[in-house]
Amino acid sequence: MIPQRPRPDYNPPMEPLSIVFEDEYLLVLDKPTGLLTVSGTSPGTDDCLESRAMAYNPEARLVHRLDWDTSGLIIFGLTAKARVHLGRQFEDRVVKKQYIARVWGHPDQSSGIVNQPLRCDWPNRPRQMIDHEKGREAITEWEVITQTETTTDLLMKPQTGRSHQLRVHCQYLGHPIIGDRMYAPDEAYHAHKRMCLHASQVEFYHPVTREWLKFTSACPF
Repeated sequence: MIPQRPRPDYNPPMEPLSIVFEDEYLLVLDKPTGLLTVSGTSPGTDDCLESRAMAYNPEARLVHRLDWDTSGLIIFGLTAKARVHLGRQFEDRVVKKQYIARVWGHPDQSSGIVNQPLRCDWPNRPRQMIDHEKGREAITEWEVITQTETTTDLLMKPQTGRSHQLRVHCQYLGHPIIGDRMYAPDEAYHAHKRMCLHASQVEFYHPVTREWLKFTSACPF
């Protein structure tokens, strides 16, 4: 059983916005670990990627999210039309995303697909859990990139966008993500100072020009 670890005090990194792409319709940022995507409900959690993006451009609005301890690429729409178009691409699974996850141990296979439905574990929220009766479809493709004595780096391609999907699917494989406060046992949790999950690539259609765009971000761990 994974222990219920307290959430650490919120101490967001104070580095400037990392702008990957910008035009009059889109803003693509590279989020650092430890920064909330949107403001929280607790005191002292107003500072977040969205508030910083809006300070830079008041029209910036999120079209998807990353967990506060996940780093990587995230998209903002700068017009209402752009946000609607981007939102539909996410709903219709047009957007292609890739993540790099460093996990504990070594999978038996070099690649695979996890198809396990997820729902919120309400008594322990925001944790998620696999539930074949009430869960929503969640599918993740994965493949091994590199290995060390104790860890494996995986390339993960989520086909759906459920909360904590990659984290729970890695736990399901028996190889939890290093540094994952919610789903990793103690040895894996303490193996790194951060959760080793990074949104490394995103591809989608430009909401106005319809050009197919691809953005990448180097993995920081």
